[in-house]
Amino acid sequence: MNMKRKTKMKKSGLLVVVIILILFGGGIFYLSNQEDDGKFLLPKKEEKEITDFENLSLADAESYAKKKKYEIKTTYDYDENIEKDKIISGNLEDNVLNLVVSEGSIPIETFKEKKVNELGKVPIMMYHGIVNTTTNKYTGGNVDKDGYNRTSSAFAKDLEMYYEKGYRMIRLEDYINGVIDVELGYSPIILTFDDGNENNFKVTKKNEDGTFEFDPNSAIGVLEEFKKKHQDAKATATFFLNGGLCNQPQYNEDIVKWLVENGYDVGNHTISHVDFTKIGNEKTKEEVGKLYQKLDNIIPDKYVHIIALPFGSPYKKSHSNYPYIIEGEYNGYKYHSDAGLRVGWEPEVSPFNKDFDTSFLKRVRAYDNNGKEFDIQMTFNLLEKNRFISDGNKKLLTIPKSEEGKLKETELKLVKY
Repeated sequence: MNMKRKTKMKKSGLLVVVIILILFGGGIFYLSNQEDDGKFLLPKKEEKEITDFENLSLADAESYAKKKKYEIKTTYDYDENIEKDKIISGNLEDNVLNLVVSEGSIPIETFKEKKVNELGKVPIMMYHGIVNTTTNKYTGGNVDKDGYNRTSSAFAKDLEMYYEKGYRMIRLEDYINGVIDVELGYSPIILTFDDGNENNFKVTKKNEDGTFEFDPNSAIGVLEEFKKKHQDAKATATFFLNGGLCNQPQYNEDIVKWLVENGYDVGNHTISHVDFTKIGNEKTKEEVGKLYQKLDNIIPDKYVHIIALPFGSPYKKSHSNYPYIIEGEYNGYKYHSDAGLRVGWEPEVSPFNKDFDTSFLKRVRAYDNNGKEFDIQMTFNLLEKNRFISDGNKKLLTIPKSEEGKLKETELKLVKY
């Protein structure tokens, strides 16, 4: 048999095998795609699971939910960057599709109606001790003559008053960085506590699983209760600590970790609560650097680089120690403060104001004085005329045209009305 004939036979055999496979496979395909009535069906195309709903149209999302037999819940919000009736965000939970749908850009008339002014003033409230007492010989909620310490019940009432007046808590660090995440028509407020008093976070029990139970009359106890009651409010505060941290040696480091893991911040109040006007440059570096180093050892990269000045000293930035409060080196450890806080007297300007100076920020002393000398009552009465009112979009900056002269340079999109 010659080579040409062998090749022909091989090709013929291969062709027969291919034909058999096609016929056999086709029969299986045909049988597997018939219904009871014997009609031929095309293979079913499975519905692709959607995991990212952003920018999907509401109509498409509703159609998808109907096919998948999901319940659908929609809420609406303005979004400068997502057109009307497109999805801002969505998630699926227990067969319920929760969607946030864009209303598009906020109309200028809404800004006027809400009196939006993101160049208004912001109160940084200064607290110290929160004391559980009902016998009080001083004015209002003051526990001491100068009102640096406040009763637990007065502090709880303060939080409710701020909330009712349309203030919402934000982190101090966000404020100094110009990130104001407050809903449309509401105003930011910042809470600070100095000294690390035990009554700020008094532990009554540490459970076997490592969780804490706090005195309900401590600052944290009151804040956590407020958080449960007002779930729409982001209850937070910055606690400025000294070398004694939380003044509970058996729990100190665990409390500090708990704070930063539960929505609170921790900052620097010097190692020994020093008066900067009574020490030199080297001692200043030790007081600031040693406390930052201590926080670094407990919660590295989780504390705020902000210092609250003990006694409000020095009272001028021109003081020779001030540069070393902001930046320096102690025993080879380099530190830097993004901001410095004074002892309070009035609200501070907007972070978008050209006069905004993070290194020397004013605070409001949270005390009662019959509506005088910048007590709580006087402060919030004055704020009705010039408070910061949010446009609800942290990427947008909205101001009345009359305020334009106060504006510093910004990368945010500017809206003037």
